[in-house]
Amino acid sequence: MLATVQQTEELLGVFQTHGSRYTYKKGEFIIRPGETPSGVFYIEAGLVKAYDITKYGEENLLIIRREGEMFPLIWAITGQERQVIYEAIGPTAVWEISRDRFLEHIKSHADSLAPLLDMTLEMYRIHSERILNLEYRSVRERLISFLITMSNRFGKKTPQGLLINVPLRHQDIASSINASRETTTRELTALERKELLINHQSLITLIDLNKLHSYLQ
Repeated sequence: MLATVQQTEELLGVFQTHGSRYTYKKGEFIIRPGETPSGVFYIEAGLVKAYDITKYGEENLLIIRREGEMFPLIWAITGQERQVIYEAIGPTAVWEISRDRFLEHIKSHADSLAPLLDMTLEMYRIHSERILNLEYRSVRERLISFLITMSNRFGKKTPQGLLINVPLRHQDIASSINASRETTTRELTALERKELLINHQSLITLIDLNKLHSYLQ
């Protein structure tokens, strides 16, 4: 990480000083389909799912944003719209400032670029891993790779194993690994029967990481 705690706090301070705070319930849109973003958002608490809709009318999960991250970064910097939808996964609180205010601040405060670069690199890493994941031949390999990647970002140690502490619908997983929802569900069930994971109410716990890694070698 390049940014210091102070640099990150100063950037958040811009949102708190010049912006507005909003709360959302699970399933509520922060940026609606086809809507131009109203501003730049900073997640104070909660999780935000970013996705688009395929030509077949299916949701395609792009990334899940967490506390301390901002969105939509590409639009904030370049002004280019990508028709990405942002939806709260659970109770979520965000701060919003205008794009003009955001750009004015980062142009006049070079220290603000460090936390922005950290977020951009993290986004690049996630999308790069997703591309590399698609090189695996079998759906099971792609599924395991996806779960390990998510555990690196959202993993929480529990007595049962490493909990991926973010709800994942089977359709979200399927869209990320280029598989059908039915095949994804079947593979999750197979891994659960092998006692490699627990899948309960959209929360997945990885029981044996070493065995899961062995499938990818």
